[in-house]
Amino acid sequence: MAEQTAPVEQRALDEVVRFTSDLIRIDTTNRGGGDCRERPAAEYAAALLGEVGLEPTLLERTEGRTNVVARIEGSEPSADALLVHGHLDVVPARAEDWSVHPFSGEIRDGVVWGRGAVDMKNMDAMILAVVRHWARTGVRPRRDIVIAFTADEEASAEDGSGFLADEHAGLFEGCTEGISESGAFTVHDGAGRQIYPIAAGERGTGWLKLTARGRAGHGSKVNRANAVTRLAGAIARIGAHEWPVRLTPTVRAALTELAALYGIEADLDDRHDVDRLIDKLGPAAALVEATVRNSANPTMLEAGYKINVIPGEAVAHVDGRYLPGGEDEFRETLDRLTGPDVEWEYEHREVALQAPVDSVTYARMRAAVEEFAPEGQVVPFCMPGGTDAKQFSRLGITGYGFSPLKLPEGFDYGALFHGVDERVPVEALHFGVRVLDRFLRTA
Repeated sequence: MAEQTAPVEQRALDEVVRFTSDLIRIDTTNRGGGDCRERPAAEYAAALLGEVGLEPTLLERTEGRTNVVARIEGSEPSADALLVHGHLDVVPARAEDWSVHPFSGEIRDGVVWGRGAVDMKNMDAMILAVVRHWARTGVRPRRDIVIAFTADEEASAEDGSGFLADEHAGLFEGCTEGISESGAFTVHDGAGRQIYPIAAGERGTGWLKLTARGRAGHGSKVNRANAVTRLAGAIARIGAHEWPVRLTPTVRAALTELAALYGIEADLDDRHDVDRLIDKLGPAAALVEATVRNSANPTMLEAGYKINVIPGEAVAHVDGRYLPGGEDEFRETLDRLTGPDVEWEYEHREVALQAPVDSVTYARMRAAVEEFAPEGQVVPFCMPGGTDAKQFSRLGITGYGFSPLKLPEGFDYGALFHGVDERVPVEALHFGVRVLDRFLRTA
């Protein structure tokens, strides 16, 4: 039986709901290109920390793009520090598409609604509720805890974690590990199993711009140097490409544990067996299917200005992701698929991450989930996308995804990330506070 801790006070459970709702009502929409203002949310979080005796620091690279950092001293000064971070910005939401206004923070039928409810103002609220609970009850964690609420995660992170890592590394002195979004949430597999994935890796980000150049001319004439045709050929090849299976240690561990859970025998060194195993996992396949390969998905096209004019240039954008250790293969493949008539370049690039699943910290995260969800099965997984952990890795910080939520069956957590009618159950927030408190006390 896992070590028991004193129950979290009711006030903390009430606060996490209120904080989530309040943060949602502060519109921190990040439209990219610097079009965002996180300062009101940062000031809100800083005030809540200050109320209980912490001394948060507010930092900006650009006016209005505010980050908050605070440190809680642990009981073991020689222990490595732990970074706990969450971002304050959210992606855009169109009110006409939603059942409730996306920035209402409405609490209805035991659910908090609004943009950021799962990505990731819920985790911000959990962090605030836990550390305020500690301050009121005299709890001191084992190791130093550095809290960071960041700007700009939903774009380049240049005004957020990138700025903090590059310009304010001293605030993170001693931090060797960190936790943030996208982990320890319930996945119902439709057959009665409850799976709790803890993220121990991220694919790298390679957002690409493809440019084809050719000979401009009249649309009625033969043109064998048509930029649109050249670009279309490259995009078609990229979209149709079958990337080979490449199993990282985290994904191999995830497949091994899932195969054992489902009683499936599979040879993980056989790419066809890997695909067959994934096909047999049902809803749980979503935890691994996007991370056994690199990927490149065309997303945007720009060409021409009149139907009877062949343009001299055509541009496309591709969302590329590569596995830890897979960037060289990614680049070589893109060189081949684009061919001699199309140039490509990175518009945004960030590293892939890998975290050990046999670490003490991972074991303690697992134990914290199992204490409050003993019926669940904890497994590691690799995130298909990226988080601020990429930027903090520049400081030698190993990142995990751990923002615990106990979700009811039929609640599609993944679909609500950047989706319509984003929402989080009140009971899921209560579970998150209890698990986070349990983990952080002894982490």
